Amino acid sequence: MKKTIGILGGMGPEATAYFFQLLIKKTGAACDQEHIPILIWNNPKIPPRTDAILHKGKSPLPLLREGINILEKGGAGLIVVPCITAHYYAPKLQARAKVPFVNLLDESLGYTKKYFPGIKKAGLVASSGTVASRLFHKTFEQAGIEVIAPGQDEQKRVQNAIFGKKGIKAGFTTGAPRKTIIAAARRLIRRGAEAIIAGCTEVPLVLEPKDIFVPFIEPMKIGALACIKMAGYRIKE
Repeated sequence: MKKTIGILGGMGPEATAYFFQLLIKKTGAACDQEHIPILIWNNPKIPPRTDAILHKGKSPLPLLREGINILEKGGAGLIVVPCITAHYYAPKLQARAKVPFVNLLDESLGYTKKYFPGIKKAGLVASSGTVASRLFHKTFEQAGIEVIAPGQDEQKRVQNAIFGKKGIKAGFTTGAPRKTIIAAARRLIRRGAEAIIAGCTEVPLVLEPKDIFVPFIEPMKIGALACIKMAGYRIKE
């Protein structure tokens, strides 16, 4: 049975657009009519997730729940949130959702176990909220995979590259933000990381597989493939 995909986005808008584009590119469709019906609720007014996790701002949970309700009423048969840090609230969102919730963390672990079963240590490039909440640490530890993050000073640089005035969320995907993210990934590799996790949905906008020489675990792409399958459609070969 085919389903409509509901995307709860706006965190940020460009990451949402990237996820939508992934769904289009990865679907095995030969014409318009073979693509997946998709609903997007792009609400950039949702409070910053990192600020809330670090107790510096309002909780995004009420607006996240509101977004899920809107998508469900619109006919979504499954829900996906293309924001990793928002997965801090995944258990509460899943508990209230009336349709399946595609968890990017769980999908990423499943993908890693299937395609890179020998990996024992992975480097995490993510927002400070995701690092502080240990979302990936807790998920990947279930499979005996150690997750390492940048040191305190470098994590501040990563956070600024994503959220700063001239960061990725501000529309800057070349120059300094890209260099900072690549440098952080390569330093994690020198510390023993056998793979790099794009732990923030903005990271794939600047970091590409060709930039590193270890496997690139990209939750956005992995999640898109999972959504296509769950919606009952074919993945493009």
